[in-house]
Amino acid sequence: MTTQVIVVNGGSSSGKSGIVRCLQAELPDPWLAAAIDAFVDALPASLRTTGEGIAFAEDGGVTIGEEFRRLEAAWREGVAAMVRAGARVIVDDVFLGGPSSQEPWRQALAGLDVLWVGVRCESEVAEARGIARGDRPRGMAAAQAETVHRGVVYDLEVDTTHTESLACARTIAARVT
Repeated sequence: MTTQVIVVNGGSSSGKSGIVRCLQAELPDPWLAAAIDAFVDALPASLRTTGEGIAFAEDGGVTIGEEFRRLEAAWREGVAAMVRAGARVIVDDVFLGGPSSQEPWRQALAGLDVLWVGVRCESEVAEARGIARGDRPRGMAAAQAETVHRGVVYDLEVDTTHTESLACARTIAARVT
């Protein structure tokens, strides 16, 4: 089969977005990007600060509510529908629940050829990147650096601690059939 979806999972500030942009430039065919950050940005303001939506604590913790989960499930199904309609998609996500976050994607993408990619980055480096970005709570990147990978099964892993996004993207692109 031909790879139809690339799912990239990693913690905040691990370098996923840069890798996705590089993949879009490196892969010979057009690939759409579907990022969890874009989904969160698409939420109404009322769901970005309440218990029903998504809330970011000052210590970097993330709380997810039922309305967020409902809308996220619809978003996942929408991404899967785009792929089934012929688009190739790179998903940029953060599996806060490890394997329990990967499983809904597995279900939504059932029957499709998926390349599962883990993007690792040492917590200190990810945290420094997060601080430099200035748009994330302190502690978020460090807290997510390892937890998002626990129990998650990948076809391929890359590490951005000392490797540039383009080199990681080329490693991933070499696995796309």
